[in-house]
Amino acid sequence: MTRLTRFTRTTAFKLSLLYIAVFTVMSGVLLVYVSENTDHLMSEQVVQAVDAELKGLSDVYVRGGVRDLVQTIDSRSRHPDASLYLLTDFSGNALVGNIARLPTVVLEEADGGLRRVRYTRLGQDTEDIERQAMVRTFELRGGFRLLVGRDLGEQLHFANLLGNALRLWLVVVVVMAAITWLFVSRRVMKRIDDISATSRMIMNGDLSERLTIAGNNDEFDRLAVNLNAMLDRIELLMQSMKDVTDNIAHDLKTPLTRLQTRIEIALREAKGEEGYRGALEATLDETDQLLRIFNALLRIARIESMAPGSVMEPSDMNKLIAQVAELYEPLVEDEGGTLEIDVPPDLHADCNRDLISQVMVNLIENALKYGRPETGALRIRLGGKEDDGRVILFVSDNGPGIPEEDQARVKDRFVRLEESRSEPGTGLGLSLVKAVASLHGGDLRFKNEDPGLCAWIDLAPVKPASSGSGNAEAGTGHKEEPNRE
Repeated sequence: MTRLTRFTRTTAFKLSLLYIAVFTVMSGVLLVYVSENTDHLMSEQVVQAVDAELKGLSDVYVRGGVRDLVQTIDSRSRHPDASLYLLTDFSGNALVGNIARLPTVVLEEADGGLRRVRYTRLGQDTEDIERQAMVRTFELRGGFRLLVGRDLGEQLHFANLLGNALRLWLVVVVVMAAITWLFVSRRVMKRIDDISATSRMIMNGDLSERLTIAGNNDEFDRLAVNLNAMLDRIELLMQSMKDVTDNIAHDLKTPLTRLQTRIEIALREAKGEEGYRGALEATLDETDQLLRIFNALLRIARIESMAPGSVMEPSDMNKLIAQVAELYEPLVEDEGGTLEIDVPPDLHADCNRDLISQVMVNLIENALKYGRPETGALRIRLGGKEDDGRVILFVSDNGPGIPEEDQARVKDRFVRLEESRSEPGTGLGLSLVKAVASLHGGDLRFKNEDPGLCAWIDLAPVKPASSGSGNAEAGTGHKEEPNRE
């Protein structure tokens, strides 16, 4: 009983019942419509034939009397497919005709009305087989009664054919429903069962499972492709969350340990106001580092939650890059390096000015930390250009660059290629750059040059400038443009 209940609740069973019901109703309506219209048409043909026979025989009777009428009926009734004729006298005796037996009430009610009667044909029904016919009966002068009719055998045969066709069609519908059920249950339901089984394995913790793709590009394949892409994304996010958790634990453990150690040393060894003051200042430095980490994480989260295009406005890239360069040029010079600008005139884009400024700042600071060459002075170049309807902003240096195998990994949170982590930093700067680039519909990319590294992002499609040309200082001579892959 349980298996039967589960069977009747399946989609395949319900679809089969639906197909049977729909096809049966449609077939019944169609056959009833055809049957009624055909019966009506054939009945009209019978009436027209009977009326034509009556008119002809009436003319014969008017011209030649009973004798000519008897001869005409006798001649017509001898044809194989002749109509029905019967002429009786005032006593009810048959004078001529091709009807052997007929209900007497038909001749008694000679009012000319159309009647459906059963009869036996003369000379052709050896076993007194009754047939059906449509007849009219009239009373002539002298007490004679004339009956004329048409056999309904063809009409009844056609009706039987329609009935047999309906029964055969119902059998075909049931067979087709069974075939449909087999197809749905064995093919379609199997795909659904596979999806359910894979989903259960994924829910049990195996995120590497994927839906099977048959390769015929049907709706199930398209669904499987989309779900697999979603599962890939979920697995990547889960792995990223694990990596972030590990990195957070690693990055926060050191400052928290140092914080705890300094507090313990201060409580144990500090003497006087100066000792406690030094311990508090060191503690404050560690808490500042922790707050910087959390603030960076919160800012990345806010950027990733923004709707693309919600904070964009037309901006002059010349002015933006010139302002960032003006801020960092003294710092680069203090480090013994040079800061160059390479921006064409009238470079505009739709962007968030604050976030793009932060991107340029992060890339410059990254170049200051890790872009120093082994020999010679540091050279940092800021620039922008148009490329295929996009605005490219880049920062390049002449340092050692980033190995190609690490260029994708370095954009993840808390990833620092300096494994010892002796240099100050949180490993979140490039993650923020990547989030801002994604918000603007682009990405953060790297290209190792000889020497140095070029990092760039691409922004929204270029919009026509609404104000004057860019800052003249931002367009100092033409420099070599960064290569892109």
